Amino acid sequence: MLHSLQIKNYALIDVLEIDFSDKFSIITGETGAGKSILLGALGLVLGNRADLSVLKDEEQKCVIEAHFKISNYNLQSIFEENNLDYEETTIIRREILPTGKSRAFVNDSPVNLQELQVLSSYLLDIHSQHQTLEIITEEYQLQILDIVSRHAAIISSYKEDLKVLNKQKKEYQTLISEKENLLKEKEYNTFLFEELMSANLKYSNIQELEEELEKLNNVEAISENLARVISLANDEQLGTLSISKEIKLALLKNATFSKKYAELLERFTSVQLEYEDIIQECMQQSEHVVNEPDKLELISSKLQLIYNLFKKHQVNSVEELLQIQEDLDQKLVIANDIDNAIGKLEKLIHENTLKLEQKAKIISDKRKEIAPKFAKAIVDILIDLGIPEAQVVFEIKESNEFLKSGKDTLDLLFSANKGKQPGMLKKVASGGEMSRIMLAIKSILAKYSKLPTIIFDEIDTGVSGEIANKMGEIMKDMSKTMQVFAITHLPQIASKGDTHFKVYKITKENKTQSEIKQLSKEERITEIAQMLSGATITDSALNHAKELLN
Repeated sequence: MLHSLQIKNYALIDVLEIDFSDKFSIITGETGAGKSILLGALGLVLGNRADLSVLKDEEQKCVIEAHFKISNYNLQSIFEENNLDYEETTIIRREILPTGKSRAFVNDSPVNLQELQVLSSYLLDIHSQHQTLEIITEEYQLQILDIVSRHAAIISSYKEDLKVLNKQKKEYQTLISEKENLLKEKEYNTFLFEELMSANLKYSNIQELEEELEKLNNVEAISENLARVISLANDEQLGTLSISKEIKLALLKNATFSKKYAELLERFTSVQLEYEDIIQECMQQSEHVVNEPDKLELISSKLQLIYNLFKKHQVNSVEELLQIQEDLDQKLVIANDIDNAIGKLEKLIHENTLKLEQKAKIISDKRKEIAPKFAKAIVDILIDLGIPEAQVVFEIKESNEFLKSGKDTLDLLFSANKGKQPGMLKKVASGGEMSRIMLAIKSILAKYSKLPTIIFDEIDTGVSGEIANKMGEIMKDMSKTMQVFAITHLPQIASKGDTHFKVYKITKENKTQSEIKQLSKEERITEIAQMLSGATITDSALNHAKELLN
């Protein structure tokens, strides 16, 4: 329950501190006195967005702090799920700084607005005139029917399964699109892959091939040059081999005379051995130099193929071509395997669809079972609220699609007059009837919901007299199991409260500001009398006020 509220520097409020009872509290005040300001401040505590316009003094920060006593409401798990510190008296504080920055705290721990909204949904429900209009929406109608049906677990399970199914359907459509694209490309990719495979690139060294091609193109020149080397080396008179032997003999004769000559002999001997080895290699190479036109054509074709592939795939190396070949291979594998993936996914979708169908049927059956009982309970209250011929029907129809919380579509039908067929609520109900229907629903939901606090903001719009008296009694009855606030202009409702607060304006230092105070017994009589007769309070109004309070 909301135990206390502190507001500083908000709208027309300078500083305000107020404690509340756990019963039925009334809030009254003239139009424009600041009742909506009070709700606006509470809205910020619940996680509504704010801007600098809420600051009374633009140079000071705005602070709104609400204390909730929650020991009786089993909310520990909610705090744990949202990583919040649990306290039996939980303090929610909201600060709006002059810079425009907003901060929120739960038990002095910083939280974001989303976390604050989640927590506040378990603490307090502010029912405004705008919310009364929610009753005409199918989403809200299903929501209240589900609360009374008490099948939150199956709906939660259904929603999780629906997420899975929708994800699988999305994956399925993606695979189908991929398959279509792959089929379009498969023939061309197959051609490219086979072309690369036939080039046998894995064993292709382009430098070796180019070198081999150069040798084959110059066989005659190579043969002539090798023959010339061999001839010059082996000539009997001027051959280099013969001359080198003469040089070695001369150096050998000098080697005994000096260490220096011995070193020259050693060096020359080393050169001679290398020279002779070179000549021997030239002789061997000369034997293998032959004209091979077929091999020349083969290597030339191979290189031309690789050059063409370079140009075709816009690359500069065999390694890059091999990577393209691997990528094409993967695409072809995927193209061949995608049917298997689609088949497996189709099976999963079918299984999950059957599972969802079963859960949707359970949800629908439960709704159809509880709907007439819920409608009767609403009608019983509406009869007390002055609509004796009220008819309420929850018309449930099955959709062909899986919807957010099942396969049901719902229309809440209503008729206020005997002999007239119920029609869609949004088309046939007046504002006053809508308010009474909403109050009837809220009073029933209070028995199913563990919500600690509800605030009715002028739910009495469009009613008066004995009907207002009945509405007050219903809210009074609701306060037996929860904390109830009613912001009202009707004395019949105001008289039902256990405590009564008045919002009013004062002028202080040439500035208007809103204040709120709890009324004493005598002040309540005066306030209700004023609500009955206006600014001029008559004895009759005072007596009537006393009667209402008694």
